[in-house]
Amino acid sequence: MKYEWRKHEKDLYSTVKKTLLVTVPKQNFIMIDGEGDPNQTDFSERVGVLFSLAYAIKMNYKKLWADPKNLYDDFTVFPLEGLWDSKNSQDTRDKASYIYTIMIQQPEFITSEMFEKALSMTKKKPHSLLDEIYFNSIEEGKCVQMLHVGPFENEAATFEKMHLFIEDQKYRRNGHMHREIYLNDARKTPPEKRKTILRFPLA
Repeated sequence: MKYEWRKHEKDLYSTVKKTLLVTVPKQNFIMIDGEGDPNQTDFSERVGVLFSLAYAIKMNYKKLWADPKNLYDDFTVFPLEGLWDSKNSQDTRDKASYIYTIMIQQPEFITSEMFEKALSMTKKKPHSLLDEIYFNSIEEGKCVQMLHVGPFENEAATFEKMHLFIEDQKYRRNGHMHREIYLNDARKTPPEKRKTILRFPLA
């Protein structure tokens, strides 16, 4: 049986165009950190090497690690996600000052040991960024999220709706970092049709 995130984690990857309160449990990711403008080559290189490892983990799980006792013998690769912050608190549009972690969630049955084995296999085709990928867990807890449809440059309007919502609900934002979940491939999708879930934790 195949684990499909679209079916099993509908709330966290909701495509409903309204502001939602969600509780995000502990999740495992393969991750890589970076800085600077995401429109530059360095960012796309990091995305590429991250996906190459994500598919290596998937294929190795199917061939080598699927346990008959486990309900799932395969899984759909999760979408790309990003944690975003900036060194320039005065101008959040200054892309050169961005600090980010891009990541791909792993099903709970993928372990850090499986990650290490897949990484060592992938290194047979050397890439300078492979050594920067790591396996880690995040537990965000109570968050607010909303689906943004359109160019990344227009996200401010969606964030404004989210801030008005949490004020009405008597919550406040916890920190400056936010999370983006990219439901389609920005390289192949016209800007006006891009779907991005925006999320940030609440205090």
